[in-house]
Amino acid sequence: MNTKPQTATERLFSGLSTNTFLLALASLFADISTEMQYPVLPTFLTQVLGATGTIVGLIDGCAVALQNIVQGFSGTLSDRLRRRKPVALCGYFLQAIGKPFTGLASSWPEAFGARCLDRLGAGSRSPPRDALIASSADEKDRGRAFGLEGVGDNAGAFLGPIVTVLLLYTLHIQIRWVFYLTVFPALMAFLMILLVRERPTPVAAKVKLDTSLRQFPRGYWAYLLVTAIFSIGNSSNAFLLLRTRDSGASLETTILVYAAFNLVAALVSYPAGTLSDRFGRRNVLIACFGIFLVTYLGFAITSTFLVMAAMFVLYGLYQGTSRAVGKAFASDFVSDAHRASGIGWYNTTVGVLGLAASLVAGILWDHIGHAAVFYYGAVFALFGMLALIFMIPDTRPVAST
Repeated sequence: MNTKPQTATERLFSGLSTNTFLLALASLFADISTEMQYPVLPTFLTQVLGATGTIVGLIDGCAVALQNIVQGFSGTLSDRLRRRKPVALCGYFLQAIGKPFTGLASSWPEAFGARCLDRLGAGSRSPPRDALIASSADEKDRGRAFGLEGVGDNAGAFLGPIVTVLLLYTLHIQIRWVFYLTVFPALMAFLMILLVRERPTPVAAKVKLDTSLRQFPRGYWAYLLVTAIFSIGNSSNAFLLLRTRDSGASLETTILVYAAFNLVAALVSYPAGTLSDRFGRRNVLIACFGIFLVTYLGFAITSTFLVMAAMFVLYGLYQGTSRAVGKAFASDFVSDAHRASGIGWYNTTVGVLGLAASLVAGILWDHIGHAAVFYYGAVFALFGMLALIFMIPDTRPVAST
């Protein structure tokens, strides 16, 4: 019996299911919503609400930390219920209704509260969504599945700032309206999750909330330690935006550079996930940490806009690779029954240490010098690379059952 040969497109996406594409679309719309507001948020805080650099670091660091701390508990809850989709839907809905409140703020504490509400929703939905991604493809295609989701996420991060530029500089709307309009793509993300068909999670025994952390193997904890060492220097991207403005770039130009950074991240996500399937997650992450090191040194050394813009775009290689490969690697260490928990606590580690990094960066920004933020990040990127090389073996992890 003759079989029809696969086309190039079919070969490229073979092994990926309809769920994988729906989840990638959910990430696309969710990030359009988020990134419509993110590049103007530092300017809104400092120029409209009168916040300092330390306050910017505090707000973004705490919001991101809240997002990631919640992910650990959200993932554990999802595993305990053996359901992913309902928990993810609650998070997407909460994020959608929380988006517009930043624009209503008349002071930075109000904006702080609105930002935390938004990130609470984002944290609640991410681990169950990532567990759905992991179950949407076989293990040999898992890096590609996360890579495709990364394409959607980073493509949204590219399109969001472009939409904001059009709103501000073509339609000439007020900056507050950018925050109000983010609700529409956020609701589209919610709709994509509604269309996902969840597969039952096979487990031998019910996962207990108070003992789930003990289920993780030693290799998983070593990977979390490596992640923590690197993340203690990975402060908020708000400082990259502020540093770009330091070079004399206008708000419009800064937003466009940020959009280009996200476009690179979108383009690299799927190839990076595919490479990690073929050559190993560890090896790809070593290169990823190296890119971070180079770009942070570039931001520290230069004050020239063109060089800084090039460094920002290069940073997109790190962003696209780390998001796809980092979570795929975390999922490799754990069984399907504990996958949402494993990815959730990985993201919690990133968030808690990212909060510390952002608070330190804010103090360095205000009291030492703007370049000090990036020297600080580069040092811990080097430590993270060394930890990854010496603490994680160059073999594919075997998940516990």
